[in-house]
This record gives sequence, structure tokens and C-alpha cells, in this order.
Amino acid sequence: MRQHVIPTPERAGRRRGITALLGALTVLALSGCASGELRGDASTGWLPPAVTEDGDRVTNLWIGAWITLIGVGLLVIGLIVWCVVAYRRRKDDTQLPVQLRYNIPIEILYTVVPMLMVVVFFYYTARDEAALIDTSQEPDVTVNVVGKQWSWDFNYLEDDVHEVGTQAILTGEPGAEETIPTLYLPVGERVEFVLTARDVIHSFWVPAFLHKMDMIPGRVNRFQVVPTQEGQFKGKCAELCGAYHSQMLFNVNVVSREEYEAHMADLRAAGQTGLLNNTLNREQLMEGQTVTDEGN
Repeated sequence: MRQHVIPTPERAGRRRGITALLGALTVLALSGCASGELRGDASTGWLPPAVTEDGDRVTNLWIGAWITLIGVGLLVIGLIVWCVVAYRRRKDDTQLPVQLRYNIPIEILYTVVPMLMVVVFFYYTARDEAALIDTSQEPDVTVNVVGKQWSWDFNYLEDDVHEVGTQAILTGEPGAEETIPTLYLPVGERVEFVLTARDVIHSFWVPAFLHKMDMIPGRVNRFQVVPTQEGQFKGKCAELCGAYHSQMLFNVNVVSREEYEAHMADLRAAGQTGLLNNTLNREQLMEGQTVTDEGN
């Protein structure tokens, strides 16, 4: 005769906890598989290895923050353990310990130290952010990247050519990835990205560049990178932008100057000359926001 065991609340709670833990580990494993071709290790804080000049700045800030936070965490855990051991109740304790209403030195300590930590974190973050978004240098190549539901358009300003992207349809079959729009960049040259959006908020993200920036309708955002390594890297939208957000993908080919020029020539030969006008956007650029010197 089969016996039915009714789980206790404690056993049911443990099962739910184990299930949640396994689910979290599964998500982390899958996200790791989807993170792209570059995988970091302990030396990079498990960030993708930097392939741009300023990528090491991001890596160093990330690792420094984690070292600090782990140190603080170990200190707090150590103090907790020490208090538990040093102030545990002894067998011969028959009365309550002395009750303290306040301790001025301790209160000053746990107020001032966190404030100093926040100030230090803010300083280094603001310093590195200012360097990462600095566009004062003259770029060698300027690309107007246009985000749209759910693909990308690329205007190569100096070469006066463009590329129109269509939504990625990944079937799992060989060759499907080749339909994804591809952005070409010359290695070792300064590239300025001029970011605009056709419709809703998107976010331009190439994980290997360790840098992303939002694309906001009506506004123009800019940042610069200097790619230091040839290869193909993955790009995606990092802002939930609608039903097919997950299929808003693109490739980045970092190539030699000769290969870059050859691709520009291919675009001209295909009739993709001129620039896609940003007046195609649902919202016009706000006053003072321009993509080119002519105000497009």
C-alpha cells in the first residue's frame, strides 16, 4: 500500500529554497553562455578582456571596488563573529548585561566611515566616467548609430555612406547570423559614436568595449573608443524596448584600415551613398542637438 507523505512547512520551505537556488544558478550559467566570445577570468574580475584603450580603466575600477567591498564584508563578518564569541552568555550569568543607551565614539565611527567610503567611490567613479565620455579629441571615424525597433542603422559620416539593418531572425541554422547588421571599425583609430533613436529608448552596448550608452528620442549622445584588437564582437540593445528587444542584435567587425576602406567601397557600389536623415525619427531632435555640422 502506497503511503503519502505530507511535507511539513519546514521541508516545503527548504525545497523552495533549493529550487530557487538551482534556478538562479541556471540563469547565471545561461547568461554566461550568451555573454559572447570573450570570457574574463580572475585577472579581469570576470569582465570580458578589454579591447579598447579605455577598457582597462573600467576593469581597474571594477576590481578595485570589489576588493574594497570584500574587505569591508570580511571586516563586518569578523566583528559579528567576535561579538558573538566574546559576549556570549556564560553558564554562570544570571543577570542581564549592562545596558548602554548610546556610545558616542562608536556612533561617530559608523557614521563617518561609510560617508568616507561613499565619497571615495564617488570620486573614482566620477573621474573615470569623465574620461570615458570625453569627446574633446578629434575622431578618425564618426558613426551615427541609429537604434530602432528592432534593429540598427549605421551612418558613416566621413565616407557619406550608410547601412540599413533589419531585425535579427535567428533560426539556429548556419548563416542566420550573417543577416544581422554589422558595424565596421578600423583598428587603432579613434571612433566617435553619435547615438540617436528612431522611436523609443534603446541602449548601444558592445560588451567587449566595456562601455554602453543610452539612445534617447530627440537627443544626441556621444562617446569615443579606440579599438585595439581586430576581430568580430557582439553588440546588442541593453534597454528593454519592446516585444523583440532580445532580437535587436548586431555585429562589430574591427578590421584593418584597408579592409575598412574596402567595406566603404562595397557600400558605395551597392548604392548606399548619402546619410539616412534623422528626420525619419518619430520625434525630431531637440534644439541644439545635431548629428553632423549641417544639423542632420
